[in-house]
Amino acid sequence: MVELLLIVGLAVTVFVGYNVGGSTTGPAFGPAVGSGVLSKVGAAALMSVFFFIGAGTLGRRVVDTLGRDLVTRGGVFTLETSIVVLFFIGGALFIGNYYGVPASTSMTAVGAIAGLGVATGSLDWSVMGEIAVWWIVAPIIGFWVSGVIGRYFYPRINQWVAVETSDGALIELDRSGVVPQPTLGPNTTRREVGGAVTVVAIGCLMAFSSGTSNIANAVAPLVGAGVVDMNPMIVLGSAAVAVGAFTIARRTLDTLGNDITDLPLTAAIVVAVVSSGIVVGLSAIGIPASFVIIATMSIVGLGWGRATRTVTVGEGIRGGAETNVSVGALKADEPGDEPEDIGEEDPADIPAAADLFNPSTTARIVVLQNVVPLLSTLGALGTFGLLFRYVW
Repeated sequence: MVELLLIVGLAVTVFVGYNVGGSTTGPAFGPAVGSGVLSKVGAAALMSVFFFIGAGTLGRRVVDTLGRDLVTRGGVFTLETSIVVLFFIGGALFIGNYYGVPASTSMTAVGAIAGLGVATGSLDWSVMGEIAVWWIVAPIIGFWVSGVIGRYFYPRINQWVAVETSDGALIELDRSGVVPQPTLGPNTTRREVGGAVTVVAIGCLMAFSSGTSNIANAVAPLVGAGVVDMNPMIVLGSAAVAVGAFTIARRTLDTLGNDITDLPLTAAIVVAVVSSGIVVGLSAIGIPASFVIIATMSIVGLGWGRATRTVTVGEGIRGGAETNVSVGALKADEPGDEPEDIGEEDPADIPAAADLFNPSTTARIVVLQNVVPLLSTLGALGTFGLLFRYVW
C-alpha cells in the first residue's frame, strides 16, 4: 500500500513539475521567441538546463522552507497529505496553463500548504508572515528600482542594446571547409547579434531564477514528509519541468511573446534583470517569490519612470508641469535616438497605454493570476478541514 501511494505521489510531483514548466517558460523566453531570436524548441531546451542549475543550488533552501518550516508539526506532512497538496498545486496551475496564463507557482504552492496548516492548526504563522511581507515588499522594490532606471538610465541603455531586426537568417553555417563554421547571415550586423545574445542570456537568467524558487513547488511536500530524499526529487522535478517546457509551454510562449505586449527589447531586458535579481535574492534566504507579480510591477515602474522624464524634480514638487504617466512611455525612445535631458521630453511623444499591450489579454491574465492561487488555497483548506474532522 505504501509503495502504491509513493508511486501516486511521484506521479503527482511530475504533474506539478510539468505545469511549472508550462507556466514559467513563457515569462523567461517569451520576448526571445516573440522577437524571432529563439525558436520554441530552443527556448524549452535552455529552460530545462538553467532551471535544473537553479534548482540544484539555491532551490534547496526554498524546499526546506516549504517542506519543513512552514508547517510546525512534522506529522502533518505525511505521504497522503503530500499527495493531496500536490494535487491542488498541479490542478490550479493546469487551469492557468490551459488558458495560456503564467500563474504564480510560488503563491499557488504556498497557498495549498498554508491551507493544510490552517486546517490542522500546524501553520507556522511567523514563517507565513515573513513570506507574506516579502510578497508585498518585493514588487514595491521592483517598481522603484525599475522606476529609477526608467527615469535616469533608460535612454542610454536603449542606445546600447536596441537593434533593428534584419531580413534573413541571423546565423548561417559556412560549409565550404571540412568543418562547418557558423557565420553571420547576409544582412546580419554585429549589433544585431549582440542584441540577440543579450535577450537569450536574460531568458537563461530568468530560467535560473525560476529554478531557485519554483522547484520547491513540485517536491517540497514529499521531501517534507520524509519519504524521499531531496536530490533525486530535484532531478525528477526538473525533468518534469523540461517536459512541460517542450509541450504545454507553447501556449504561454504565444501569450507572453505575441499576444499581451509589444514590449521593446530594452524594456524586456530591464524588467528581466530586475525581477530575476529580486527572485534569486529571496531564494538565497529561503523565500518563495512570485516572479510574475514582481515582473508586472517592474513593467509599471519602468513605464512610470519613463513618463516622469518629461518633468524635473522641481516642477514635480511645485506641480507646474503635466506628466502623462502611461505604460506606453516604454516606447517613447526609438533605437538610435539621442537621450534628452530630464524635463526636455515632450509628453505628446508618449503614446497611449493601448499602443503597448492588449487590454483584453491583460485583463484575462490579471484575473487568473489571482484566481489560480486562491483555488489551491481554498481547495486545500476545505478538503483537509473535512478529512481531519471526519476521516483522519
